[in-house]
Amino acid sequence: MGKSILVVEDDELLRSFLTTILKEDGYRVTEAGNGQEGLERFLSGGYDLVITDLRMPGLSGLDLLLTGKKEKPETRWIIMTAFGSIGNAVEAMKAGASDYLTKPFRDPEELRQVIRRVLKEAEAEQTISLLSEELGKQFPPPGMIFLGEKMQEVQRLVQEVAPTPASVLISGPSGTGKELVARLVHQWSPRKARPFIAVHCAALTETLLESELFGHERGAFTGAVAARKGRFELADGGTIFLDEIGEIAPSVQVKLLRVLQEQEFERVGGSQPISVDLRIISATNKDLKAETASGRFRDDLYYRLNVFPLNLPPLIERPEAILPLAEYFLKKFATAFGKKIIGFSTTAGSALQEYEWPGNIRELRNVMERAVILANKEVESRHLNIDFQTERALPREGLLQAGERELILKVLNEAGGNRKQAAQKLGISLRTLQYRIKEYGL
Repeated sequence: MGKSILVVEDDELLRSFLTTILKEDGYRVTEAGNGQEGLERFLSGGYDLVITDLRMPGLSGLDLLLTGKKEKPETRWIIMTAFGSIGNAVEAMKAGASDYLTKPFRDPEELRQVIRRVLKEAEAEQTISLLSEELGKQFPPPGMIFLGEKMQEVQRLVQEVAPTPASVLISGPSGTGKELVARLVHQWSPRKARPFIAVHCAALTETLLESELFGHERGAFTGAVAARKGRFELADGGTIFLDEIGEIAPSVQVKLLRVLQEQEFERVGGSQPISVDLRIISATNKDLKAETASGRFRDDLYYRLNVFPLNLPPLIERPEAILPLAEYFLKKFATAFGKKIIGFSTTAGSALQEYEWPGNIRELRNVMERAVILANKEVESRHLNIDFQTERALPREGLLQAGERELILKVLNEAGGNRKQAAQKLGISLRTLQYRIKEYGL
């Protein structure tokens, strides 16, 4: 979708000339014949760039710039001024203009070059801002995220789907790293230089979510003093990640379906269709198929979102990843807190391995942050604050180890080697079963 430009110029001939050039280059152009009209249009619409004459009757271009920068500081400005008024243009640059042009133009190409440069700088700053935000979160590297046999298959699928435009639905328990995987799908795609915008749907009410996703026009509701771009517009050209998609209301589901089908929508309170080019990745910890069967989630939307499903296993099914992830978080927080921690005691390491991790990787991260705060040279089991002794295997008293071994072997055979089913049948956790399998050399 072309960038949106507002042209404010009281000379009708010059304004028409500028509009023609810009439209030929694929920009969406809105015209205003004076400063006051320009301010009204600026406040009621979302523009990537404003090109304004400096001297106009009534509200001057400089006054328009000063007001506009306060209302929407992200918008870029180019000032046009007569050849003999360069001093005024410098004043406008100090007030926040990105560049200026002197009239009359020597060549339309001069205008094109200035606009391309200003918009490119804006995109570069946005990309740097997004990268800084991601680096600040210090996500584990891909090799860490995909640790474990089951996650190797997930990695293979991510690498297959990333280069395509297909919608991806990531499912799995809370805390398993669904947003991390979504970011990697984006990072390994042709859209990687464009924005990755995450929206956590469950954190917003129906009205707020609609405004957050689609934006709103000025006056759309109480408090909407200016038009505002939504997340879909901000993600144009890139990827939008909709977390906890199963929580969105039916009215928002209808609008989301239209975005998937037609790649367009209207802002709240608006009637002008806005086209976008973006990829949608969604995530849920619910069974969306069951939600569609019960009527709580639209089946047509479900099939549009679930073009390429990815299922993330809980941490308990990735036992080989527990200690490496714990060590990663230990080093991260030790550096952040300026502490020298050499590692885990033997009992702490065993505790981490035996615990069920109902909160998955998110819980592991939080446990390690607290442990590093409490520990001095080494993380001990008392620093972990986890009840790792709540789960034990079959009663050891009165039951010979040989008998326990034979029972586990028998149930495993009946389950066709499926450890999860065997653990359920034995009435123990999967982690405890895996511990016994290793102990008995099965």
